[in-house]
Amino acid sequence: MSRPVLTTHVLDTSSGKPARDLFVELYKQKDDKWTLWHNTITSADGRIQFPFSSEVVGAATYKLKFNVADYYKQNNKETIYPYVEIVFKTTEGEHYHIPLILSPYSYSTYRGS
Repeated sequence: MSRPVLTTHVLDTSSGKPARDLFVELYKQKDDKWTLWHNTITSADGRIQFPFSSEVVGAATYKLKFNVADYYKQNNKETIYPYVEIVFKTTEGEHYHIPLILSPYSYSTYRGS
C-alpha cells in the first residue's frame, strides 16, 4: 500500500484528545481563485487521508479549511475562531502531512512527517 500524498491530524488540547468529526474542506488555487476539491470529516483519531495520488496533487497551492465553530459547538464549547485556514504549497512527488493543534483560543500548525 502506498503512502497517502496528503494527510492531516487535528488534536484538541482543550480535551487532550483527537478532534473527531471536524468538518474539513480542501481547496486548490488556480489563477488566484480557490476551487473546492474535497470535503470530509476527521476520523475518531482526528485524522484524514485524502484520496489523491501524487500525479493528481502535483505542484500547486492548497488550502485546508477547518470548521472550528461547529466542532466546538457540538462539544458544548465556545471559540473565537469560526474556522482555521492553512495555505500551503506542494511539489510533485512529496508527502504532505499538515497537522493542526487546536484549542478554543489558539491554534498552531507545522509540516509533519
